[in-house]
Amino acid sequence: QVQLVESGGGLVQAGGSLRLSCTASGRTFSNYSMGWFRQPPGLEREFVAAVTSSGSFTYYADSVKGRFTISRDNAKNTVYLQMNDLKPEDTAVYYCASKNSNFGLTSPWYDYWGQGTQVTVSS
Repeated sequence: QVQLVESGGGLVQAGGSLRLSCTASGRTFSNYSMGWFRQPPGLEREFVAAVTSSGSFTYYADSVKGRFTISRDNAKNTVYLQMNDLKPEDTAVYYCASKNSNFGLTSPWYDYWGQGTQVTVSS
């Protein structure tokens, strides 16, 4: 089993920045692709960003492209989501997820999920 723990969420004003972190247990972190998903209140969970196991390729939802950056540090078993120029529509619970594949990373069929961290952006 892989356990994921998110941190870094909070309340921020529009235009501000936050950096989310997700730390994974286990020694095989480098074998997993990592993704970030979010669920706005009253809506379905949606894809935000993903990075392949090696960190060589990244993918972003159109709604966050140019504002968010996903990265990983395999030595620390940690994936990050740097969020800049935050907007009220970014308000959601953000989930970290891992998948033992480098394909289909924009879809929600991941193997493991964290508990989520709340991000609230005020206008």
